[in-house]
Amino acid sequence: MKTPLSALLLLSIAAAPAFATNYYVAPGGSDNAAGTQSAPWASIAHAQTVAQSGDTVYFRGGKYVYTAGVEVCASRTAIVNAITLDKSGVSGQPIRYWAFPGETPVFDFSQMKDDCRVKGFNVTASWVHLKGLEVTGAPQQPGNTLNHESWGVWNSGSHNIFELLNLHHNMGPGLFIQNGNNNLVLNSDSHHNYDPYTSNGAGQSADGFGAHIKANQPGNVFRGCRAWMNSDDGFDLINAYSPVTIENSWAWQHGYLPGTTTPLAAGNGNGIKAGGYGGVYVSNGVKHTVRFSVAFGNKAAGFYANHHPLALDFFNNTAFSNGVNYSMLGIAPDGSAVNLGNLRNNLAYKGTATANTAGLDMAFNSWTASVQISDGDFEDVSASGWDAPRQADGSLPALRSYHLSATSDLIGKGVDVGLPFKGSAPDLGAFESAQ
Repeated sequence: MKTPLSALLLLSIAAAPAFATNYYVAPGGSDNAAGTQSAPWASIAHAQTVAQSGDTVYFRGGKYVYTAGVEVCASRTAIVNAITLDKSGVSGQPIRYWAFPGETPVFDFSQMKDDCRVKGFNVTASWVHLKGLEVTGAPQQPGNTLNHESWGVWNSGSHNIFELLNLHHNMGPGLFIQNGNNNLVLNSDSHHNYDPYTSNGAGQSADGFGAHIKANQPGNVFRGCRAWMNSDDGFDLINAYSPVTIENSWAWQHGYLPGTTTPLAAGNGNGIKAGGYGGVYVSNGVKHTVRFSVAFGNKAAGFYANHHPLALDFFNNTAFSNGVNYSMLGIAPDGSAVNLGNLRNNLAYKGTATANTAGLDMAFNSWTASVQISDGDFEDVSASGWDAPRQADGSLPALRSYHLSATSDLIGKGVDVGLPFKGSAPDLGAFESAQ
C-alpha cells in the first residue's frame, strides 16, 4: 500500500509556520491608510513595499482595474508589466498575497491600452504565495500583429506557490513559468484564453498553462489544475530544459475558438503537450512526467510528446474522445521522426487510441490489455461537469465520470511504477478504485 499524495500535502500544510502581520487591500481603499481591515490600502504595489517575510496581504472582493503598465512601451514589440512582484520572502516564511476568505478579488487588465505585449503579474520574486485571485484580460492591441501572446501571470522566481487562481479571458497563457525552480501551481484553473492578434495566427499561443524553463531549474509542479477551452494547448512544456511534473490535472476542448466547437487553424489543440524543442533535436533535453491526469475533447492529441528527443513518462492517465488520445511522436538525433514514450497504466476510450507508438514497450495500458472496454466499465461517461466548482478544500470536484465501476475488467490490470495504488496492482486510468 502506498502513501496517498493527499496525505503528503496535508503534512506539508500542517508544517506551515504561523503568520506574522496581516495587511488588507480593497477596491476604494487608500495607500495612505494604515492597511488594516478597517482602513485598507488600494494597491498591491503599495502592499509589497510594506510586507515582510511571513506577512499576509489579504485582498477584499471586487475589481482591481488596470489601465496602463508601470513602464511605457519602448516599442510595439516591447513588454510592459501591470504588476511586478519583486520582493522575496524566505524559506518557511513566504510573503502571502491571498484572497480574503469567502471573497473574490478580480485583477482586470482588459482596460490596458499599452501598444505592446503585457504581463498582468510579473513575478520575479521568490518565496511568495498567491492564493484565491482571479486574473483576467491581459490584452493584445487590435492592429498590432507584430507579437506573440501576452500573459496573465508570468513567473521567473523560485519556491513560489500559485494556488486557487482563476485565470481566464487573457490574450495569451493564463500562467507561464519562464524560469525558476521548485514552483508549485496548485488547484488552479485556466480557461477561455485566446490570442486573436498573434503574429503567426490567431489562437497560436494562448495555452492554459506553460512552462518553458531553462536548465538546472528542477522541481516545478502543476498539481490539481484544470485547463479548458483555451485556443492553443491546455498545458505546454515546449522548450523546458528542466524536468516538470503534471499530476492530478485535467485538460479539455483545446484548439477551438473558446466557448465554441469552431476549430482554429493556428490553435494546436492538445490537452497536455508534454515536451519538445520546436521540432528540432537537442542533446540536453530532459524527462517530464504526466500522471493521474485526464484529457478529452481536444482537437489534436490528449497527451502529446511533441517531437521530444527522449522518452517521457506517462503513467496512470485517462484520455477519451480526442483527435488522438496518446501521440508519442519523438525526434531522433538526425532529425527524423521516431516513436518515444514510457506508457504504463494508461486508459484510452472513444476515438483513436494511439499514434506514433509502434515499437514502444507499452505493456499494462488499456489498448494492450486483453480486455474489452465499454461504457459499463465506468460509473459515468459524461463529458460535462468537469468545470464544476471545486471542493471546499480547493481540490478538484468530486465527479464520477470515468471512475471505474466495481465490475470493470480494468481494475488491477496495471503495474507498480512507484506511485500510490490500492489492492494488489494499480488500476488503469487516472482514478484508482476502492477495490
